[in-house]
Amino acid sequence: MRRIDLLSVQNFSFYYGSKKALHGISMAIPEREVTAFIGPSGCGKSTLLRNFNRMNELIEGVHHEGDITLMGSSIYSPRVEVIALRRRIGMVFQKSNPFPKSIYENIVYSLRIAGQNRRDLLDQTVERSLRDAALWEEVKDRLHESALGLSGGQMQRLCIARAIANQPEVLLMDEPCSALDPIATAKVEELIQRLKQKLTIIIVTHNMQQATRCSDRTAFFYLGYLVEYDTTTKIFSNPGKKQTEDYITGRFG
Repeated sequence: MRRIDLLSVQNFSFYYGSKKALHGISMAIPEREVTAFIGPSGCGKSTLLRNFNRMNELIEGVHHEGDITLMGSSIYSPRVEVIALRRRIGMVFQKSNPFPKSIYENIVYSLRIAGQNRRDLLDQTVERSLRDAALWEEVKDRLHESALGLSGGQMQRLCIARAIANQPEVLLMDEPCSALDPIATAKVEELIQRLKQKLTIIIVTHNMQQATRCSDRTAFFYLGYLVEYDTTTKIFSNPGKKQTEDYITGRFG
């Protein structure tokens, strides 16, 4: 089967004011695969991740060089409406952040903002999203209770359900398991494997084992540079760069 690259990063550099955070990154992200970004803190993983849906533009004084394309079209084109882009590229953050609303209203929030109030459509979206997030059976009898009453792992899966309610093409995950216990982490990792049947997933993780378990491809970043990018099997069994080998074997980082 021919591999289709959904996202393409082309000689991309990024600046916070005068500080250069990313240096000439070029890479292609395949469709319906899981790509892991690894590397020590401050190496540029989350910075690049947040550029895919232009979240970094919320910070004053940032600018970029180069380009990022989604299905061949620049995400920075003047014709691109940022809200529409974020519907196509959903995001889940490190700390689960459910709204102080019911489980139901968390899921349909973005649809209501877009003016959708048809009850049957909202109901369908809630059930589909919660099923896709492997949470439906656990919460189907308490949809109108506060989302803040869920466990930490359930809250993170709710945030995933909320992020996929708009049926995005890409799901960005910024260390989604770092605050979870091993059981909740295992559930999220199982969920990632299910979701990649429908979505392209990019996950930032400090956990080498998680990268090997979850991802098809792995990118190793260091000091704002992309050091190596290949299949996860290759990166972890036979890395091409000594720097990559030193990091994954725990010699630094």
